[in-house]
Amino acid sequence: MVKAANQEIPPVTFALLRFGSAAGVLLALLRWREGSIRMPLGQVGPILALGAIGFGGYQVLWATALQSIPAGDSAFLIATTPVLTALLAAWAGSDTLTARKLVGAVISFLGVGIVVAGGPGLGLAASLIGDGLTLAAAVCWAVYTSWGAPILATHSPLRTTAWAMVGGCLILLPLGLAQAPGADWGAVSVGAWAGLAYSAVLPAGLANVVVFHAIRLLGPTRITALQFLVPFIAVLMGAAFLSEPVQPAQLAGGAVIVLGVAITRAVTVGGLATRIRGRWLA
Repeated sequence: MVKAANQEIPPVTFALLRFGSAAGVLLALLRWREGSIRMPLGQVGPILALGAIGFGGYQVLWATALQSIPAGDSAFLIATTPVLTALLAAWAGSDTLTARKLVGAVISFLGVGIVVAGGPGLGLAASLIGDGLTLAAAVCWAVYTSWGAPILATHSPLRTTAWAMVGGCLILLPLGLAQAPGADWGAVSVGAWAGLAYSAVLPAGLANVVVFHAIRLLGPTRITALQFLVPFIAVLMGAAFLSEPVQPAQLAGGAVIVLGVAITRAVTVGGLATRIRGRWLA
């Protein structure tokens, strides 16, 4: 459904509608759950700026780059995000960069390379401009998660995500409106609208709140490491639902990714229990 929507609605216009709808849903949920949608005046600017980078800049750069490089190459380059997050989170002071986290991130990144290289017809001979834009998109998301984590110390993940999406929409608005006349709106299918609604409420809206809840508990490095699993899971789902062949190298790469994620996210049971108790009692 989401793929159909992207084919019928221009990409940045789709992103604007998607994140605009998600922001509206989250703000309504925020008003219902927490009684207000206000953010302290001194923190409005920073969270809007982070949202402009994480939701606005990321979407524009990624969608533009995807026009000139294969989707497999894009997945491989976007998979640098957890490594970048590990470095930037240490710089931002929102997480501690340990040798274990860095080793785990690098191992998982190598596993992603094995998965992509092992697939049929996915070479790495892509446009340098497209590669550069995709890497810039990865940096945008790493900046958002690294510098957004400290805001969670004083605001809920729901409030933080809702306001960040508003900031993202401010960036998407001019380009999204400029692309809108290129769509044949009368011919957009019901399936495309359903795909838009699904992607707005679940992946864009609720999933981002859940991610920030997880970051609040375990920090940005451990949580973004799970992003390494995306290309491998996509391979498995393609085999299950689209009858696409799975190459032995892709299975081997998946095992390497899981190993790296396990190393990066390793935490003692006692340490995790202490973190969870501290958050609930705060």
